[in-house]
Amino acid sequence: MSGPGRWHRFVVHMQGSFLRLYVHEGQRHRGRPAWEWLLEQANKLGIRGGSAFRAMAGFGRHHKLTEAKFFELAGALAVEVEFIVTDEEAQQLLNLIHHEKIPLFYAHTPARFGVIDPEATDPPSLSGI
Repeated sequence: MSGPGRWHRFVVHMQGSFLRLYVHEGQRHRGRPAWEWLLEQANKLGIRGGSAFRAMAGFGRHHKLTEAKFFELAGALAVEVEFIVTDEEAQQLLNLIHHEKIPLFYAHTPARFGVIDPEATDPPSLSGI
């Protein structure tokens, strides 16, 4: 089925988690940016989607504030690579990162997710999920 109505039969609320990985924008693994390598590996593992976001400003464990300015050195800010995954997929990716010995910070939090059906008569409801 194609077109806007294709979601109508398949809308369900799903349980999973957010897996967020944080690397420095200049961090490399196997000759390429670490964030790019992470997205590629997640894709190979069958994870349905992922995104990378570059920080505008931030600070880490050393409490030094860094901002994206013209004169800042490249690689000083973080890139967040995030996935909405099952717990099993999250564990697979964490196992791979550990095996590859990539130093990074991560956050793993429970999530509910779904798809908005524009043809539905009622909007999605968060109550009773």
